[in-house]
Amino acid sequence: MSKSSARLDLWLKEIAPSATLRKWFGHDPSKWTQFRDRYFEELDKNPKAVEQIRKQVRRGMVTLVYGAKDRERNDAVALKEYLESKRVISAVTNSVGLNI
Repeated sequence: MSKSSARLDLWLKEIAPSATLRKWFGHDPSKWTQFRDRYFEELDKNPKAVEQIRKQVRRGMVTLVYGAKDRERNDAVALKEYLESKRVISAVTNSVGLNI
């Protein structure tokens, strides 16, 4: 699906893992834990992008999209875990939350 056909309200490229990190990971399951740790470090250094997500979550449901085949180990899953760990979103959500 193309970006234009997805009809997205916001494309926040700044929140994605760096190209270097994505290439290193290569969706290799054995690198998942290290990928998450490195991605979390990148997010810690990017508070403006994290704040943009925080603002969107306050307004209502946010859906993270991804293009990986692995539904359990991808940048959207890692981002959701990061946001939960920083209490941007709660693990159990009501009317405000986040979908993957």
